Amino acid sequence: MELKTRVDREEALAFLGHRGQELGDLRERLERAACLCEKELVPRGVYREMDASEALALLPGRDIARHVGGCTRVVLLAVTLGTQSEMLLRRERALSATDGLLADACASSLVEQAANVLNGHIVEEAAARGLAATTRFSPGYGDLPLSCQPAFLVASGADRALGICATAAHLLVPAKSITAVIGLYPGRGFVREGARCSTCPVADTCALRAQGRTCYGNPA
Repeated sequence: MELKTRVDREEALAFLGHRGQELGDLRERLERAACLCEKELVPRGVYREMDASEALALLPGRDIARHVGGCTRVVLLAVTLGTQSEMLLRRERALSATDGLLADACASSLVEQAANVLNGHIVEEAAARGLAATTRFSPGYGDLPLSCQPAFLVASGADRALGICATAAHLLVPAKSITAVIGLYPGRGFVREGARCSTCPVADTCALRAQGRTCYGNPA
């Protein structure tokens, strides 16, 4: 599926290590890079929902098991800017090292924003079924190894639908791609261990909280 989104200029600057320094003409060059990415690149994504037990058989490590603890369903998602992003970045690097860095940062922001769009779609769809969602958790976080990427791509269908593959070092190709896991758990009549709005990472976007309810049974 295509994911409509834009480059977050401030996020792109953050990827470049910007901490409030004077930008000068770099601001205009960043805007050019952002517009170029938005014009030439089409973010696409795919996701697959499965039983939590089936997902955990593919995803080794204690951290991911804790992250989806209490979840009944798990979603594997993947987004990419496709092979066109590889060509665009090679072209920009050949023109100028600076323009190459700016385009790379803008492409990184664009794929992150695409992941956010797909994440939001999954959360909304889950909420309509009475399910709440955890935050995203990607291979390489904690003790979830990058070595699970090949199996992840096959299980999610991202290899066929998006053309994403993994190198021998388990890095994604195209490089501007993201894989992640989201856990889904019952949003009503179920107390997720340790659940509190004050510590929940999705409290600001929680559909249940917006209705004055919580996933642990007390008023928000």
